[in-house]
Amino acid sequence: MNLSFFDQFMSPSLLGMPLITLSLIFPCMLILSPNNQWLGNRLFSLQLWFSHSFTKQLMSPLNQNGHKWSLLLASLMMLLLSVNLLGLLPYTFTPTTQLSMNLGLAMPLWLATVLTGLRNQPTTSLGHLLPEGTPTPLIPILIMIETISLFIRPLALGVRLTANLTAGHLLIQLISVAIFTLLPLLPTIAILTTVILFLLVLLEIAVAMIQAYVFVLLLSLYLQENT
Repeated sequence: MNLSFFDQFMSPSLLGMPLITLSLIFPCMLILSPNNQWLGNRLFSLQLWFSHSFTKQLMSPLNQNGHKWSLLLASLMMLLLSVNLLGLLPYTFTPTTQLSMNLGLAMPLWLATVLTGLRNQPTTSLGHLLPEGTPTPLIPILIMIETISLFIRPLALGVRLTANLTAGHLLIQLISVAIFTLLPLLPTIAILTTVILFLLVLLEIAVAMIQAYVFVLLLSLYLQENT
């Protein structure tokens, strides 16, 4: 049977049961929870410092009403970060390469920010559809364009995360296959390609962290417009 490079993005299954739920639960088990001790270990202190610094930076542009979202956004950031990084390990699966999952995260959160704005400040939220000082003949066209851009936001969130992770994983797969092909024929070229693969893995680690941050940051910007 001929295998495709895109088979690595198929949801794994065992005995006919999908394992994507297990791949989502396992990263959550690695996140430490507070205990009854006065002092935690170094790993817990590092995790607490990261969560505090990230939440402080994310919530600083928002007003008091937006601070209610701090726990949700920080938890989403930790989930995406752990899932993206663990997906780079061998014999693992990255759930965030699935467009259905990313849209399942982006769509409800985006809709929640829109509904929050319509409930708290309906005039201001609807005012974003028409920039101030627009000439009268352009009003219908601009309202249509702004409405389309509003509804395309969750699609852009999901596609951005999926495309970046899928492209990186696919490129790593292609270079790995090229190394195994060149190793018996051109060992020197294969070694140089291995160095490129190592640098690409470092780049993919950075991409996994950045894309998780960008996903949550854009949600906070949408929330800032509606609070």
